[in-house]
Amino acid sequence: MAAMKPRTGDGPMEAEREPRGLIVLRVPLEGGGRLVVSVNESEAKALHEVLEGVIKK
Repeated sequence: MAAMKPRTGDGPMEAEREPRGLIVLRVPLEGGGRLVVSVNESEAKALHEVLEGVIKK
């Protein structure tokens, strides 16, 4: 039987490209767990544009 490990939000934010071309983003959450989002190239560019609009320089 596999050991049960608690899921925590500890760790860095990660992004990687899967072999089939999707980009997977993993964001640690407060209280534990991770938000995992899978987007294609055009969705990633749209996300980038939206975030650029709210990031303070």
